[in-house]
Amino acid sequence: MKGFLLAFVLLALTSSFASAFNPSPLQDFCVAVDEPLNGVFVNGKFCKDPNLAEADDFSSSVKLPGDTNNPVGSYVTAVNVDEIRGLNTLGISAARIDFAPYGQNPPHTHPRATEILVVLEGTLLVGFVTSNPNNTLITKVLNKGDVFVFPISLIHFQFNVGKTNAIAFAGLSSQNPGVITIANAVFGSDPPIEPNFLARAFQLDVDMVKDLQAKFGMDGN
Repeated sequence: MKGFLLAFVLLALTSSFASAFNPSPLQDFCVAVDEPLNGVFVNGKFCKDPNLAEADDFSSSVKLPGDTNNPVGSYVTAVNVDEIRGLNTLGISAARIDFAPYGQNPPHTHPRATEILVVLEGTLLVGFVTSNPNNTLITKVLNKGDVFVFPISLIHFQFNVGKTNAIAFAGLSSQNPGVITIANAVFGSDPPIEPNFLARAFQLDVDMVKDLQAKFGMDGN
């Protein structure tokens, strides 16, 4: 009896851990459709009739570079369920990241996914910071062909340290990994977080906080 109870508890714990991530599919695939007519609702999307699935449901392209003419000098081309409808319920997604010389993908997190990054062209300085209380920075310079992993939810970044354009390709362990860019979230929230609170939290002058909120806020984007 004790062995049965122990096995039951372990099974329950395993199930609870698994539910924190994308659930495993219960069918070969579930091509997402927006129109619910004759569809089946699964994991946030309706499923297309599998007998009507076609190759284009499982295909996309990232051969065109993204426009890096912006303040951070990078562009992320997402490859998620909105681009490949057949990704629905499969628990993965991807992204192409283009960098102008000295462009950066600012500090951000993916709350629902681990990321693995492959450098296709150029030289990138990448890194992530461990959680409190250590806040250890783990960083490395990557060249063409190098691979790096960013653990789930940790703040991480990529910075093109070369004089030429750089390209990287990322795989993520969720069909909807989410992204929280730290500066945008903190200083660009709507409505804004109280400036005096942020000034104390970040040990900044209130006027500097207000300036940052103007740059990252809705009117500053």
